[in-house]
This record gives sequence, C-alpha cells and structure tokens, in this order.
Amino acid sequence: MFAAIGIVVLIVMVFGGFVLAGGALGPILAALPLELMIIGGAALGAVLIGNSLHEIKLLGRGFIKVFKGARYTRDDHIDVIAVTSKLMKLLRSEGAVALESHVTDPQSSTIFSEYPRLQSDPALLATICDPLMLMVVSSGSLDTHAVEDVIDNAIRTHLSEMDEPAHQLQSLADAFPALGIVAAVLGVIKTMGSIDQPPEILGKMIGAALVGTFLGVLLAYGFAGPMATRLKQVNAQDQQIFHSVKQVIVASLHGHPQPLVLEAARSGLPETLRPKLTDLLDMMRGR
Repeated sequence: MFAAIGIVVLIVMVFGGFVLAGGALGPILAALPLELMIIGGAALGAVLIGNSLHEIKLLGRGFIKVFKGARYTRDDHIDVIAVTSKLMKLLRSEGAVALESHVTDPQSSTIFSEYPRLQSDPALLATICDPLMLMVVSSGSLDTHAVEDVIDNAIRTHLSEMDEPAHQLQSLADAFPALGIVAAVLGVIKTMGSIDQPPEILGKMIGAALVGTFLGVLLAYGFAGPMATRLKQVNAQDQQIFHSVKQVIVASLHGHPQPLVLEAARSGLPETLRPKLTDLLDMMRGR
C-alpha cells in the first residue's frame, strides 16, 4: 500500500517539479522508451546471468512482498506459539510416542487442524515438526543444546533464502547508475556520428543521451534501493515467527514452567505483533 503511494509521490514530485521549473517533458518522454529498453534490458540480462530459475522466482515473490507487506499477522504468531506449546505439552505428559502421529503427518493432526493457516505453510511446519521428529525417533533422549543447534541451523538456512531477493534488489540498485551511464555513452556515440548536424538537432540528441544517466540514478535511488530496504524490513518481521517456535521448543526441553515458555516466545516479537502474556495463558487454558 505505502510502496504504491510512494511510487506515485516520487513520480509526481520529480516530473512535476521539473515541469514547474520550466522543463519540457517532450524530450524526456521521446527518449524514455529506448533508454528504458537499454537500462532495463541490461538489468534483466544481468539478473538472468547471475541467478538460477529458483532465485529469479524468489526475486519475483520479493517484489510482491514489497507491496503486500509482511505475511504473518499477530494472530499467526499467537497460533504458532499455541500449537508448538501444545505439542511440547503432549511430549512432556504422554511421551514421544504420542507426538509421532502429529509431527509425521501434520495435515491429519488434530492439533494442527485447529490452525489451517499454519498447515498450508511448509516452511513453518518443517521448523516445528523436524526437531520434534528427532525427539520421536530418539525417544525424547536428545540433548537440549544439540536440538537447539539443529533448529538454529535450519532457521539460518531458511532465513538466508528469504533474504536473497533483498540482496538481489540491492545489487540492482548499485548497478542502475552504471547502466544509466552505459545508455548515456551510447547516446553520445550516436551524437558524435551526427556532429555535422545543426546545433538544435545535436542539442536534442545530447539531451536524449542524458536521459539515460537520469533514468539510471532514478531507478537506483528512487525505486530499487527503497524496495530492497522495504523487503529487508518485511523479512525481518516475518522471520520472528521462526524464532518463536525455537524459543517454545528449547524452553520446554529445559523444563521451564509454561508461563516462562510463553514469555520466552512472545518477548522477542515486535511490539505491534506481541500478544499479552495473560492472553496466551488464557488461550492455553482453553478460555
């Protein structure tokens, strides 16, 4: 929402200010399609050269996240804490055997069925179920620190993939000014080939060449750079849910009482997403 508004404000202010200063949009609009083809095409080619199909798909999803915002809501964070806490409570009270059916087939689990949004999220299901599966196959005898290391490694790998589109966008932001210079140089070469033309024609050609420099800088600092920043913010918010899962599992394995387990999970959340401890306690009591 705000990203779309920001783009409109940027375009209106840049070009509106230019017009109010006495500039004519005609030469810019005339040169824009070809300059955009050169710069945008070069950027697209660079993306294709430097990435596999998987990374390109991630980049496409990253653009969508810039405009849609964070995936996980406050209710999603509450649900994750609740379902993980219920599974750990089941492990403590009935043992690893009782947990097996839930973590091997979460789609058929009576616990997971209470949270359909989580059931449709493979990454979250893996973060919850994989370490608990280790507890099942080891009959609950694994060292807590070893389980924590496994969870940390899994989260680190997933978060690295989440952050990749933001890195690609930042690389594009860094490249756009140079690609704008490439377009401008090509325009100058074209101008030099017509050096025998009258000054008014040469002036238009030089102006068209400078549109390349302008466009490269604008795309870098007005579009790609801010989008990379926004995507990092969105990812940072979404990543907190995985850390909540870890906190519930690790705190439970350490044998902490449930209020402390819930506090460990919720305390790391941003204020806008952090539920009250009393609400979590009431939820776990079935109120």
